[in-house]
Amino acid sequence: MAKALKSRASKQDYLSPRQLVLSGFESPFRNQLLSTNRWVILANSIPWDTLVSTYNRQLGNKFTGAGSINPRVAIGALIIKHLCDISDRETILQIQENMYMQYFIGYSSFSNEAPFDASLFVDIRKRLTLEQINEINEKILGIISKVAADKEQSSENSKEDEPSDNNDVAESETGNINDSDNNTEPAHKGSLLMDATACPQDIAYPTDLNLLNDAREKSEELIDELQVGLTTARPRTYREIARKKYLRTAQKKKKTKKEIRKAIREQLQYLKRNISNLHKLLEQYDKIPLRKKPYKYLLVIQTLYDQQKYMYDNRVHSVEDRIVSIHQPHVRPIVRGKTNANVEFGSKIQVSLVNGIAFLDELSWNAFNEGARLEKSVEKYRVRFGFYPKEVLADKIYCTRENRKWLKEKNIILRAKPLGRPSSKGASSIPVRPGERNPIEGKFGQAKTAYGMNRIKARLNQTSESWIASIVLVLNLINLIGKASLSLTYKFIDWIKYYYQLPQFSKN
Repeated sequence: MAKALKSRASKQDYLSPRQLVLSGFESPFRNQLLSTNRWVILANSIPWDTLVSTYNRQLGNKFTGAGSINPRVAIGALIIKHLCDISDRETILQIQENMYMQYFIGYSSFSNEAPFDASLFVDIRKRLTLEQINEINEKILGIISKVAADKEQSSENSKEDEPSDNNDVAESETGNINDSDNNTEPAHKGSLLMDATACPQDIAYPTDLNLLNDAREKSEELIDELQVGLTTARPRTYREIARKKYLRTAQKKKKTKKEIRKAIREQLQYLKRNISNLHKLLEQYDKIPLRKKPYKYLLVIQTLYDQQKYMYDNRVHSVEDRIVSIHQPHVRPIVRGKTNANVEFGSKIQVSLVNGIAFLDELSWNAFNEGARLEKSVEKYRVRFGFYPKEVLADKIYCTRENRKWLKEKNIILRAKPLGRPSSKGASSIPVRPGERNPIEGKFGQAKTAYGMNRIKARLNQTSESWIASIVLVLNLINLIGKASLSLTYKFIDWIKYYYQLPQFSKN
C-alpha cells in the first residue's frame, strides 16, 4: 500500500488549562521554560476553553464521524501564523523547531514532528468563520470587562479603610433605590469609535490587456482538457500568434491609448473564438465533463469577456461587479482616494473599537458607503452591552444630517466637527480633538504593518474573510495579555493589603 504523502495530524484529546496541577508535579518540559517568555505569557492569558468550544461547535462531529485534531493545536497554529506574519509552511516549520511555540499550542513535551500538514490551514479557516471569530471577540470583551470590574472592586476596597460621612452613605443608598425602581432604559455609557478600511488581496495589478491575455490562456487550457476525450480534430486557437501580439504591446514601456485599444480588440477576438470552440466541444458530451474548478473558470472567462466587450464598445473603464482577477473573481476594486493608493483591490471592512477591543462589524467585497452603516454599528453596540454608547467618535463621512438626527433622537453625543461655517471661537469650538480618533487608526496600522492585513494571501473568499477576522482576533488577544497582567497586579495588591491587616503583621 502506498504511503500517504501528507503527515497525519495528531488527534490527542484537548486538555483544559483549568485542570488542577499540583505544585512540584509539573512536567519537566514546563519546568524548563522561562515564565517571562511571550509565548508562555500568551498561553496563560488566552481563554482556550472559549476558543475550543466555539471551534468544536462548528465541526459538529461530537457523536458521529472521525475525530478531529486537537482544537488548541489548530487554533494556536493560526494565532502563531498571524502574530508572526509568516506563511502556512513557515508556521509549521517554526512550531516544529520552537519548544515555546509547542507549549503554546498545548504540547506536554518537545516533539520533532510537524503538528499537521500546512494544507490543513485551508480547512481550519473554513471551519473558523467570520461569525465564530466575532463570537470569540465578544467573549474576550466579557473577560476584559471582568478585569475592569476587579479593578473597580480593588479601588472600592481601598476606599473602605478611609472614613466616610453618613450623609454620603445615605445619599448613595437612596440613589440605588431610585435606580432599582426606575424601569426606564439604561443610561448611556462608554465611547464608540468606528472607521472603515480596505484589505488588499495578493493579486497582480489588473489591466484590461493582462486580464484578457490570462483569460485567453486559460481558455486554451480548457480546450486541451476537453479535447482529450474526443476523436474529432482539435479546433484552431492561434495561440502562438495571439501571444506574440500581446507581448508586442505589453512589453513596451510607453504605450499610447491607440495601441492599447488595438491590442484589447485583438485579444477580445481570440477569446471570443476560444469561447465559441469551448461550447462546440461541450455539445459533443452528454454531460459537462469538467470538474468544479475548471467549470468555474469557464463561467468566469465568459463573464469577463462580456464585461470587457461592453467597456470596449462603450469606451468606458468601469462596469458593475467588475472582475479584476480570473483566479479570484470575488475581488472588487475599492476606491480609497489615498495618495499612495487611489484604488485597492480586495474587501472593505468596518471596525468598531470599544475599550481597546476591535469588532468586525461588516466585511464586504463590494465598495460601500460607511456613512450608511453608523446606525447598524450603534445598534450592535447596544446588543453587546445592553445600552447605547454615551458618545460616538467618527470620521467626517459618518456625520451626515440623517446620522446626526438619528443620534440626537437616541441622546447620543456625536464627537465630530459641526456643520456650517467655523465658529468665531476658533479651534476650541470643535468638540473632538485630532488625537482622540488615533486608537482606531493605530489598530489599522498595527494590523496592516505587523500582522499582514495589507496583503491577504488566501485565495478563496471564505478563507480570506477568516484570514481578516483572525487578524482582528490577534489584535484583541494582544490587548488581553496586558489586561490579564493588570488583573493579576490588582489581585496581588489586594492580597498584600489583607496580609498586612492580620494581627501578627499589624503595625502595633
